[in-house]
Formats: sequence, C-alpha cells, structure tokens
Amino acid sequence: MRRLFLLALLFFTLSVKSQTLTPRQQYPDLFEAVQLSNIFPDNKTFVDAVPRQDPALIMKAYHDQKDKPGFDLKAFVLANFDIPVSHNAFQTDIEAGIRKHIDTLWQVLQRRPDEAKANSSTLALPNPYIVPGGRFREIYYWDSYFTMLGLQESHQIKVIHNMVENFAYLIDKYGFIPNGNRSYYLTRSQPPFFAMMVNLLAKNEGQQVLTQFRPQLIKEYNYWMLGSAQLKINSKSHRAVRMRGGEIMNRYWDESDQPREESYVKDVDAAKETKEPLPQFYHNIRAAAASGWDFSTRWFDASGKLATIQTTDIVPVDLNCLIYNLELTIAHSYQQSGNLKLSGQYRTKAENRKKAILKYCWNRKTGWFDDYNLQLNQLSAVPTLAAEFPLEFKIATKEQARLIAEGLKNNFLKPGGLVTTLNFSGQQWDAPNGWAPLQYMAIDGLEKYNYNALAKEIATRWLRLNIRVFKQTGKLLEKYNVVDTKLTAGGGEYPLQDGFGWTNGVLLHLINRYHFDPAQESKNLPENQN
Repeated sequence: MRRLFLLALLFFTLSVKSQTLTPRQQYPDLFEAVQLSNIFPDNKTFVDAVPRQDPALIMKAYHDQKDKPGFDLKAFVLANFDIPVSHNAFQTDIEAGIRKHIDTLWQVLQRRPDEAKANSSTLALPNPYIVPGGRFREIYYWDSYFTMLGLQESHQIKVIHNMVENFAYLIDKYGFIPNGNRSYYLTRSQPPFFAMMVNLLAKNEGQQVLTQFRPQLIKEYNYWMLGSAQLKINSKSHRAVRMRGGEIMNRYWDESDQPREESYVKDVDAAKETKEPLPQFYHNIRAAAASGWDFSTRWFDASGKLATIQTTDIVPVDLNCLIYNLELTIAHSYQQSGNLKLSGQYRTKAENRKKAILKYCWNRKTGWFDDYNLQLNQLSAVPTLAAEFPLEFKIATKEQARLIAEGLKNNFLKPGGLVTTLNFSGQQWDAPNGWAPLQYMAIDGLEKYNYNALAKEIATRWLRLNIRVFKQTGKLLEKYNVVDTKLTAGGGEYPLQDGFGWTNGVLLHLINRYHFDPAQESKNLPENQN
C-alpha cells in the first residue's frame, strides 16, 4: 500500500512539473537565438518576459519569419513579449534616513499575489511577498529569512506570515521550495531556511505555528533525504550522501544537466573551458546556484578555476547544520503535540547528524569547520564563513567556538565586516566581498557562545559601511567590499544590485539589536567620505 502511495505521489509531482514549462521548453530555437544574441545584456531578461499571445502562435510566427530577408530578431521579441524592468533606479531622500528608506522599500519590494501572468515563467503565489530588488523580480528562498528579520523589526508580522504560507504552498504543490518562484528554478532548491522562518514566526504567533507547518517541514525534509535509505557506503543520490562510516549527510544538487536558462550564455561559455563531461559540469554549476554561493572557490579544485567546479562532490558544513535544525524543529513540533515517540525519532536523527558534522567537518589542524570533499575523502582546503553555522545552531563545543572566534577575528574580520573567503578570485562569493546573511549568522552564533564583544565589533563595522554607502548613494546594496570600503563590491554574473531585501532586513535588525543610531553615525562620517 505504501508503495502504491509513493508511486501516486511521484506521478502527481511529475504531472505538476510537466504542466509548468520553462522558457527554453516553450520556445525551442527562439530561446537559444535570443540568449546567444546581444539583444539583452542580461540572460534573465528574456526568461522573465511575458508573452503577449499563446507560445504556440509565437513559435509559428517565428518559424515563418526567421529565414526571410530583413528579419529583425529584437523587433520580433519586442513585438511578442512584454519585457520586464529592473528597479535599480528607486530614488530616496537620503536626509530622511535609513529607517525611512527601509520602511518605504518594504512597499516598493512587495508584490501582489495575482501578478503571475499566463504562460510566463512566474509561479503564482497565493499571498503578497517581498522580492530582493533589482533584476530579482521574484521571491527567493534563503534571502527571505533575512528579509523577515527586518520585517519583524518593522512589526510587519502579517507579511512574514504571508511569506511563510507562500513557501508552505510551494512545498505542497511542488514537493519542495524552488530557488525562486520561476519555472526555470523547478530543478533545485536553496539553503533550507524554512524551519528558521517557522521558528521566527512562532516567536510572534506562538508555538502552535510549529504544529501548523509540520506537514510542510516534513515534506521538505523528505525532499532533502530522497533516496537516502537505499544508499550504500560512499555513495550519493540527489541531495543525500552516505559517508564512509555509514552516516547520512547532504549536498547541494540540481536535477538538470543543462545550462541555466537565466544564465545561458555564461554557462555555455564557461563550459568551453572545462575538462569535465558537460552534463557533470552543468550539474556542478547548478548545484552551486542551489547553494546560494554562486560562485566561490569554495566549490573549485586547488587551481581556483570555475572550470574545475565540483559542488556535487562536496558535503557543505552549513547545509548540514541547516538540516540539523530542520530535524530539531520537527522533533519540537511533535513534542508540542505530545507525540514523544516521533519527537524522539527526529531528535535521534539530529543527534546523529551533529556527530557526523563534528566527525567530518571539524579540522583539528586548523581549528576550523570546513566542507568535506567526497572525491578526495578529505576536508576542503578552502576556509570559508560557512564555519560560523555550527555556532549558530550550537553544534560546536566551547573549545571549537573559541577557535572559530579567534579565526574570525584574526583572518576574516576586515574594516567593513567579515569577508566570505580569504581568496581574491574575482568570484562574488570570495574576497573582498561581504554579504548580509553571513554577517548575521556569525554575529548571532558568536553571541550564543558569549563572544559578545567580537559580535558587536563585526556588527559595528558592517553597520558603518552600510550607512556610509547609503549616505553617498542613497542605496542599500546586495553585497559590499569589506576589505577596501571606499570601493564597491564586484564579481558575479551581473551588475551590482540595489534594493535589497536581505541587506535591509539584517541592517534594521542589527541597528535595533545594538541600539545603533544611524543618524548620529552619519553625522560622524568624515567629510571626505560624503
């Protein structure tokens, strides 16, 4: 009976996905022609465009016209699609201050639930939601937790609730939370922060929230653990890995072995440099996108080159900490409803994962938490800020936390906050860039082990950098150069974006947490920095 149920569930999931075609599936030949041309500098533009008529009619017109003399591809696209716009041009009154700016941005970045258009790549959501900003015109999974931290400070609990409901809706409909609510993201998820969102909401609405969203928490857990029961030692399937000692851990994975539709040219060009079989290379590129760290030398071999990307062979320490938290949250939800047996089962899963994290990810030689490389059967040689996650979830011992705090202070702390890795590679998730979510996770984790002075110092440097850039530009940015704070952040596949959901959220949270006065700080800035 259980087998029949699982088969029915699989059929339902496949049928839902088959009804949600991606732009490349809807517009074969036309898609490649547009993405490989210079019509739009950003490959995300076309995949977000909304067709003005049925895709079948557009394709018929394209095939009828494309080989005729004088055919203009750009004119054809503009005639048949509504082209999306980015919102990087949002103007603000700098003198009104950062708090006013963020309050306004919550409205600018909010999208109504009925904005999904027929045959567009947007996956419709039932409730309003906040987008990051700029070219990111849809909700993003892990971004949203850090946005919620600011919404909580703004007392916009209803918006948080709506977003959690949206993610629950996506889990129920697709079996997981996609990278974002777009059809071309239906092959991957992102760092699983849903349990943290539910716990955040529970602080405002009560512990019954854990029970309310338990079905979706379990579905997400099953998504990450798909195929784990059948795994043999030293093998992997989808997102699950069985380690050499028999432990189950997780990795990032994307089900597709094709170039990302939203970064088609970038992936096709990058593939020309790799020695990996193309399906393997694209799996690795897409898995890095699933991690949110796209891209970083964290995922490359010792050469530090994108062509050597090996994401699917890496067991990330931060991912496994997040799933540990998911297991504990499910256990807590069962405890709330009095089911001590199932609560105990999930606590055992969490305890086993904690032991595995400490066994495979703690580097005794360097005093750091690292990823584990399955191909090499050894710890990664690239130290990253992912090491802070075992502190956030209180997995680290006191001695391990002391060493992490020491390493953060001596190696990662720069004038503007924490750098993501120590490598200056040109990739956006490496030096010299710093990112709001990683600042927050480090600060919060350090405080849980009573490294309050260091946490405050990191927060202060980050806040001052955010405030100075805001005073200069009137913008809150996606990422910042924390090494040379007079320069903007660089790297990545697209220009620096402003808006910006998770920056706003973390900034407002830290301002309130440390009773920081942005107006006073702005006055104290040297005149030559204005």
